[in-house]
Amino acid sequence: MIYLLEDDGSIRDFVIYTLRSQGMEARGFALPSAFWTAMEEETPALVLLDIMLPEEDGLSILKKLRSRTATARLPIILLTAKNTEYDKVLGLDGGADDYMAKPFGMMELLSRIRALLRRTEQEGDEYRCGCLSVDSVRHSVQVEGKGVTLTQKEFEMLFLLMKNRGQVLSREQLIENVWGYAFTGETRTVDVHVRTLRQKLGAAGKYVETVRGYGYKLGE
Repeated sequence: MIYLLEDDGSIRDFVIYTLRSQGMEARGFALPSAFWTAMEEETPALVLLDIMLPEEDGLSILKKLRSRTATARLPIILLTAKNTEYDKVLGLDGGADDYMAKPFGMMELLSRIRALLRRTEQEGDEYRCGCLSVDSVRHSVQVEGKGVTLTQKEFEMLFLLMKNRGQVLSREQLIENVWGYAFTGETRTVDVHVRTLRQKLGAAGKYVETVRGYGYKLGE
């Protein structure tokens, strides 16, 4: 999910339409108050943020997002009519990942969005998939910005699926990597753990997909 906070209706509608036409989920907001309400419901994969806004300016919103643990590493691209070097430095120093000045081309914006999403998914030890994020260093899992408590095996299984996102892993592969060669139980143990994992992940449980007769994969 991509959020766009932009008070210009024509720009907002055009960007949202283009993103959706490219197969991306996107929501647009004219007011910061509506944006913050949506953030409480779901943490997006990326935010497109205008600077000049009613109620609250974009740099203030950027600062708040970076100060919160759940959104400290959320990918953010600033969109603004301001094009001075000073404004650009303010935005980037404030924690923005990228910056585009209006008027901008949609093909370039799409390219930057895809590049940023690829980079943030591969950086460090945190993996993201929609509203789900897994951090191997902190051993933490979050769904829509809220922490989820998992057992050690559930966490290892989820992290393995996240690292191999889109790739089908057989039950035997999961047993080998999560339980180890010494495991002598039945492969049905994997199914039981997956069922419990889905329940604990709530809205993100749908990302763990069953490949009938073989195993599981993480999709979106």
